[in-house]
Amino acid sequence: MDGMKRPKAVVLPDSALIPSSCQLSPAPNQFTHELMRSQPFYASQGASGGPPAGQFDAGAKVVLLYCDGTDFCRVLDGAGRYVETRLDGLRKLQMR
Repeated sequence: MDGMKRPKAVVLPDSALIPSSCQLSPAPNQFTHELMRSQPFYASQGASGGPPAGQFDAGAKVVLLYCDGTDFCRVLDGAGRYVETRLDGLRKLQMR
C-alpha cells in the first residue's frame, strides 16, 4: 500500500525469553563446570517443559547447583540465568 510505514524490527534481549524467576543477580564469577558441546537450555523442566529458551555454546562456564539423578540438572551461567540443561554435556573444571 502506498504511504504505509512499517515499524522498525527489534531483536529482543535474552531476558524476553527467560522468565525473571530464572534470573539471579549478581551473576557468578567462579564456575564449577563447562559445556563440552553446544546444547540447549530450558527455563523449566528440561525438554518436557517446552521448547528451549536458548543455547549454550561449547566451552560456556556454569555453576552446577542441583542434580536429582535425572538426565537434566540446574545450572547458573555467567549471565545469571538459572536454567536446566543436560548433565551429560557438562565437564567438571579443575580447581586450582
